[in-house]
Amino acid sequence: MKNKVTNLASVSMLIISGFLASSCSSDNNTDDKKEPPTERERKNHVAKVFEFTPSVGQLVNTLPKFENGDTELTMLKKAEQALTKKTGDGIISLGGFGGYITLGMNETIENKAGLRDFRVLGNTFSLQGTITSSTNAEGSSEPGIIMVAYDTNKNGKPDDNEWYEIAGSEYYKDATTKNYEITYFKPDAEKEQQTGFIKDYLYWEDNQGNSGYKSKNAFHFESYFPLWTSKTSITFKGTLLASNAVDVNNDGSFWSMISYDYGYADNAPNNSDQSTIDIDWAVDKQGNKVKLPGVDFIKIYSGINQEVGSIGEISTEVMGIQNLHLVKADIRTN
Repeated sequence: MKNKVTNLASVSMLIISGFLASSCSSDNNTDDKKEPPTERERKNHVAKVFEFTPSVGQLVNTLPKFENGDTELTMLKKAEQALTKKTGDGIISLGGFGGYITLGMNETIENKAGLRDFRVLGNTFSLQGTITSSTNAEGSSEPGIIMVAYDTNKNGKPDDNEWYEIAGSEYYKDATTKNYEITYFKPDAEKEQQTGFIKDYLYWEDNQGNSGYKSKNAFHFESYFPLWTSKTSITFKGTLLASNAVDVNNDGSFWSMISYDYGYADNAPNNSDQSTIDIDWAVDKQGNKVKLPGVDFIKIYSGINQEVGSIGEISTEVMGIQNLHLVKADIRTN
């Protein structure tokens, strides 16, 4: 969402830089005859982007930047460049519910017993104390569902039968909807904005009998539908989380997006233990726990379908993947 990205860009970079500076150390273990991890690998473990299919949203044609003539392939390459650049400070937006990206790691992230194994870097910040009734961090959380895969057959690509969902704090709750499906319809024409806000901009409907419109806000006038696709509608499926944004003043003047307890991308600040993931949280399609030796591929998709007043949709942003074992971050899972 616009306010989050523009106002948070410097904040997020400071958080990431500070966290990495304090947690990164040289890996001198040469027992396996491997070279020590590079600085980029410590900061960001992403080596490849296999898929990049954002949903609709105010930043889908901006992060990364769409240019005339771009195709699905060129946008995928732009996303890959953003998330594998040596400085480690790229960022992409997945748009509203369902938009996803599939990432390949530099090497297998080991599943260590009793420890958190990785974190998805996002740009969430926290405003503690804005809602005193909540014990969670309040601020700009835009949670994304995390899927993980181990390259069982060693073919170097994520196969359909290798994916498992990270069961975060909301997975077993009644408010969470499994097998959710939503279709977004491309506007016939981009409406001219006279007031800076269009309420009934982009129509959607889901498999729960709901329908409505995504708004266009006063901060982003460009199309919110991916401009590189010729499709007139796009459909996404997955686990839908309950809405997390609260209208603090009950008048739309200030919203707080409350983070969930654990298990999601772009859910808590990057320097928080709350943003770290234990591979042992993985479950199969029936919700049964699975034991993976590690993770070679990670998929993230936006997990919430909610409009936050005049500032737009809840949309997960991704800045990379950090292998906690490379940075010597021994965070235990209680």
